[in-house]
Amino acid sequence: MQELLGLPLQASAHAAEIDQIIVIVHWLMLVLFVGWGAFFIYTLVRFRASANPQADHAGVKSHTSTYSEIAVAVIEAVILVAFAIPAWAVRVNDLPPEDGATVVHVIAKQFEWHTVYPGPDGRFGRRDLSLITSTNGIGLDRSDPNGADDIHTVNQLNLPVDTPVIAYLSTMDVIHSFAITSMRVKQDAIPGVEIPVWWEPTVTGNYEINCSQLCGLGHYRMRGFVTVMSEEDYQSFLSEEGERLTAAD
Repeated sequence: MQELLGLPLQASAHAAEIDQIIVIVHWLMLVLFVGWGAFFIYTLVRFRASANPQADHAGVKSHTSTYSEIAVAVIEAVILVAFAIPAWAVRVNDLPPEDGATVVHVIAKQFEWHTVYPGPDGRFGRRDLSLITSTNGIGLDRSDPNGADDIHTVNQLNLPVDTPVIAYLSTMDVIHSFAITSMRVKQDAIPGVEIPVWWEPTVTGNYEINCSQLCGLGHYRMRGFVTVMSEEDYQSFLSEEGERLTAAD
């Protein structure tokens, strides 16, 4: 069914659950299409002019159509309550413990995705708009002890495989939408709000980050990349970036 619907690779632990909802919705749409199509054809034949030369002002007295509409509404409510809402609640409310997850800050800015990783101290430093320069696009305060070792990347998010990821999402300007299709991750970034979104990558490789919210004239080029790697490679990445920061000081 995944191939029939043209769904992309399932690269996260919850991707199959999201696809299940999509498949159920498509089956419901097919049933509705066939059912209402058959009903439409029936009415064309049943109430054609040649068979009904005299208008019937009393109309249809059966309540079948009413019952059908109620049944459709009930089915849609069941899908919403039993599948969609629980899946969304898990993503929003049941964040994994941070001590067992990869925690990053993802900051959207026309037209880039900025990622901040905590250094060896596990703490994020502060950011200040007054510190923004051509080389410090998000205003990282390197004088803050908690931020001196923070790692900053632009349009590149590196993650270890089979480890939960908690990304605290924010934006520095307009509304953006953080989307990784293969991992079934999508969350709007709202000005003035920091929103946590989490998932667990399960397949190593390179994936694309898109902004699925029109965010300005440069919207087309607001794209980044996710590289899912082994834990060893991820630690090597952190070590190399940490050494680069030390050398720069």
